[in-house]
Amino acid sequence: MHSVWFGEFLGTLVLVLLGNGVCANVSLRRTYAADAGWMVVTTGWAIAVLCGVLVAQAFGSPGANLNPAITLSTAIVDGNYSQLLSIWSAQMLGAICGAAVMALHFAPHWSLTPDPAAKLGIFCTGPAVHHPAANFASEAIGTMMLVLVANAIFSHGVAPSAGVGQWLVASLVWGIGLSLGGTTGYAINPARDLGPRIAHAILPIPGKGGSNWSYAPIPVLGPLAGGALAGVFLHYAHL
Repeated sequence: MHSVWFGEFLGTLVLVLLGNGVCANVSLRRTYAADAGWMVVTTGWAIAVLCGVLVAQAFGSPGANLNPAITLSTAIVDGNYSQLLSIWSAQMLGAICGAAVMALHFAPHWSLTPDPAAKLGIFCTGPAVHHPAANFASEAIGTMMLVLVANAIFSHGVAPSAGVGQWLVASLVWGIGLSLGGTTGYAINPARDLGPRIAHAILPIPGKGGSNWSYAPIPVLGPLAGGALAGVFLHYAHL
């Protein structure tokens, strides 16, 4: 059970289970963490990234992308696109499964939460202010920062000690959430948004409402654009 595909699948599952889990903990009624706030959400997502990366690496994916935008940027930097679709499939399936397990974990709380928008926000992102161009730019900028700083962390100029890099990447995601995340909920990862959105659409969640498919392209295409731009820059930067 050790392979790049399985590592990406299981790592993304853990990422989404814990990341969507902190959103559920804060948003659903009658949990002990209800209304705990943005600091808890951003911290939970940072730790979710750390856990997902560690699991992915342990099960066969040393790169532990967990994110189609990062996989795309890596392919652009290396000029090798042969594994792109395979890894994307692992990340997307892992995200769907992670969201499904999260929904099962919080099963009694869905019917106690009357707000359909709050339930959707547990699974996927939405804009604080609806402005498609600005929302797209926010996702692209956040993802560019993710890719650029993550590559800087593992560059020859930094080269952290073994085991430290994962913590630095988690801190990076925490920082992006705190600094840039309030506009769109910082998907910065197409699988993290689209996979759980699909799960929301197909799972029998009481009073869930629609899945806001009109917004769905932005947290997919924005991160892919940001990842691609960062990849082009890094290709010529030779970090």
